[in-house]
Amino acid sequence: MTTILIRGAKPYGEDPRDILIEGGAIAEIAAPGTIEAPERAEIVDASGLIALPGLVDLHVHLREPGFESSETVLTGSRAAAKGGFTTIFAMPNTKPVQDSAGVVESVWALGRDAGYADVHPIGAVTVGQDGEQLAELGSMADSRARVRVFSDDGRCVFDPLIMRRALEYVKSFDGVVAQHAQEPKLTVGAQMNEGALSAELGLGGWPESAETSIVARDALLAEQVGSRVHVCHLSTATAVDVVRWAKARGIAVTAEVTPHHLLLTEEKVRGFDARFKVNPPLRTDADVEVLRQALADGTIDVVGTDHAPHPMDSKQKEWDHASMGMVGLESALRIVQLAMVETGLLDWRGVARVMSEAPARIGAAGEAGRPLAAGEPANLVLYDAETSSVFTEDDLAGKSVNSPYLGLELPGSVRHTIYRGTFTVRDGRTAPEQDVARASRTRIAESGE
Repeated sequence: MTTILIRGAKPYGEDPRDILIEGGAIAEIAAPGTIEAPERAEIVDASGLIALPGLVDLHVHLREPGFESSETVLTGSRAAAKGGFTTIFAMPNTKPVQDSAGVVESVWALGRDAGYADVHPIGAVTVGQDGEQLAELGSMADSRARVRVFSDDGRCVFDPLIMRRALEYVKSFDGVVAQHAQEPKLTVGAQMNEGALSAELGLGGWPESAETSIVARDALLAEQVGSRVHVCHLSTATAVDVVRWAKARGIAVTAEVTPHHLLLTEEKVRGFDARFKVNPPLRTDADVEVLRQALADGTIDVVGTDHAPHPMDSKQKEWDHASMGMVGLESALRIVQLAMVETGLLDWRGVARVMSEAPARIGAAGEAGRPLAAGEPANLVLYDAETSSVFTEDDLAGKSVNSPYLGLELPGSVRHTIYRGTFTVRDGRTAPEQDVARASRTRIAESGE
């Protein structure tokens, strides 16, 4: 494997250090100039760049199998690398649905062969995500993909008996159910956040109680069962209150917030630009402020992108008929810098906590999310926090371009992403597919995976 000597990077935004990578692991971290470059080492000048552990995303839609016109495992994991991610979790709303050992193993193998990041398939909670019968949770957990996160994301597990049984089942192997908190009967015809603006625009309102009621119900079920529940894409201040109450009670509940819910508000809907149509919907300024504070104080555990690619023809429609969702892998770290670091709510160690360490722990992601230290896997991102640029389609590395940030000046830039000791992004450009695939095959052969 490649030997890399990184000169002058700032781990967690702190004092500069040199970082030596050998054999896919961090071999040494020391004061600048004190590590002698090994023969044939590649030397990287990282002066001024922040070094963070490789980012981990618990909530990504890769669309393969079945919807390859929007994204594939290869293109989605390439987009992840462009954003500094070395581990991603793939939601199961594919065709066929990831509800069996065979399908999750197929997605896992596609990610391994692509070589841009570890791809962990998320198993469906119910067969076909229809909400009526538990899927093969045990066989997915025992498969080569070793699934530990289960979700019907895109749909709520609305039947409380099914949800309780799922929580009981995953408890046996310390799994977690990730709930899409949306009471379906309260959101029939909903198109945006319910409030004065939805009435003014004549769009169906999406009440906050549709989210909060499910969060409260599932927290109580998790307490009764003694199992873990994770709340996907938390979006309302009231739901934050419920999560805070549940944690104070000792319930094993965790929660995520998306970058777009940390920055954008329902005011974006005024232009009827479907890039801003998302599930759950963009909320109010007050909700955004509470979400930011909750992420800072640990009530919300992680940032999850909810990367949701769509072809342009499904977005370039009248608002009522356009698809919900937006891509977010390539822009996530930059949005977190804007919303959380530049506002003083998080330092860079805090960013590592919510974008690497905590999601890896929740998802039981093996070697992911480990600290920057000698002996740890060489998964890291080198980030330039001092630059800024207009976000354009050139910043996207996936198949779809439905980003809400196009044309917006954003801080920061991912300069290098290193995954298991191999560059997947170098000088801001994704490495060629054949190079990372070759490195992946070499790593697999040497490690016996």
